[in-house]
Amino acid sequence: MRTSFNALLASLCLLATTAAAQTPAPQQDAGALRQSVLQFLRVQTTGLPGQVNISVGQIDTRTYLPACAAPEPFLPNGSRLWGKTTVGIRCTVPSPWTIYVSATVQVISEYLVTAAPVMQGQLISANEVAKVKGDLTALPPGIITDMSQAVGRTAVVSLTAGTPLRNDALRSQQAVQQGQTVRLVSSGPGFRVSAEARALNNAAEGQVAQARTASGQVVSGVAKTGGVVEVTY
Repeated sequence: MRTSFNALLASLCLLATTAAAQTPAPQQDAGALRQSVLQFLRVQTTGLPGQVNISVGQIDTRTYLPACAAPEPFLPNGSRLWGKTTVGIRCTVPSPWTIYVSATVQVISEYLVTAAPVMQGQLISANEVAKVKGDLTALPPGIITDMSQAVGRTAVVSLTAGTPLRNDALRSQQAVQQGQTVRLVSSGPGFRVSAEARALNNAAEGQVAQARTASGQVVSGVAKTGGVVEVTY
């Protein structure tokens, strides 16, 4: 009798152990993971111009993920915080796993377009540009959003009315032109020296310009509007 009881007890213990082994660990809440991605993107996109709208894709609930003590969102290599993107979530404790969640980041802001047709080489004035509002992530890279970035520059190519203005479609006016007589200016505490020289290259304002003095010395400085080269010693 005792032998039968012991065998029954052993069988019950084995069944309990087997049942415990087959019982899955608590599953990770998909809604909490999406919320962590949303919060991650909100922090990462702080400082972007305009109004930032973020939407996070659904997580397949058929994918079993053990509950994680501290899910960690991250940006995979090649992803960016702009337009359609992907955010990873990794877990290390108690069970390691990694998933990837799709997301969309919209940046609604004002940008500049041509208010009328612009010819190649034409100087851009405030009359040639207009502000419109839209999703910057749906536009080509280098879109100009500030009037000061366009006015006073010239068009590299002809542009039709309504064309979004990009930095690579405009170039700055030459502050110094090759062969031009320029004024070299150097100043410091208690002194200011200027002399004439001949420019050796074209340079927009802020770019490096080289010039040859009457004595034949070649000097370099920063080009300024009006044919001035600012030299620092």
